Amino acid sequence: MTLSEVAALTHLGWATVKGIVKADLSNRYGSVSIKEVKRIAIDEIYVGKKAKFLTLVIDLDSGQIIHVAKGRGKEALIKFWRRVRKAKARIEAAACDMSAAYWSAILENLPEAALVFDHFHVIKMANEKIDELRRALWREAGILQRNAIKGSRYLLLMGAENLPDERREQLREALRFNEPLSVAYYLKEELRLLWSQPSFEHMTRFLHNWCAQAMESGIAQMMSLAKTLRAHATGILNYFHHPISTGKLEGINNKVACLKRAAYGYRDHEFFTLKLYSLHESSLRLSGV
Repeated sequence: MTLSEVAALTHLGWATVKGIVKADLSNRYGSVSIKEVKRIAIDEIYVGKKAKFLTLVIDLDSGQIIHVAKGRGKEALIKFWRRVRKAKARIEAAACDMSAAYWSAILENLPEAALVFDHFHVIKMANEKIDELRRALWREAGILQRNAIKGSRYLLLMGAENLPDERREQLREALRFNEPLSVAYYLKEELRLLWSQPSFEHMTRFLHNWCAQAMESGIAQMMSLAKTLRAHATGILNYFHHPISTGKLEGINNKVACLKRAAYGYRDHEFFTLKLYSLHESSLRLSGV
């Protein structure tokens, strides 16, 4: 229930209800322990024009947010690293995207932890390269080729197993008329198999061979992706030993959006932060109980 709904039900003032809830949240989440945390994920979320971005750190084992800071990048994590050192937490693995600000901060402050690049972001990067190629081909294409490419964007970015049967012919036509697009699409689909390899050696060999194929394709976008993956190979391959991702944080994005929508936004940043720390609670509870 929203604060307004509780106030109407209890005949209390809105500010009184907020005060009760905030005091309860502060009592439970004013100081979040991180001593036993082993695996974390770091990402940013967009929270509106005023606050813009928040950096979140989540405990992947409990699902709880353990750090919230305004902004994004290394500066937003300074207080978190202090807490880690003070608590003497032994973090074994940390997941993030390929943003240099986050992974460089992890390497600097958690030298013993395994850095794992989120595999969903790797595929997202491949999709972005395909979309870039599609737009380039559209600009250079004739009328017949343009008709084949038209409306194919989401088909190209969709996983083959999720493709509707009635749209498969449209995708085949787009690929048939555009060889570079066809090569890039099948390279992207093949890349998705990287994280299901049976051993670390197989995974390493698969990534090496995939990058070699991408370079041999002569497609600028795929060659650029191959260079990026080679430069970040260690963090990508660490997934085999530490199969973690920032996927839970993507789910939290949806929860935050619902939280803000229900409350029509939050003017009190401290209250909003406390609400974020309680997002992992799976059941309803009465404040103060």
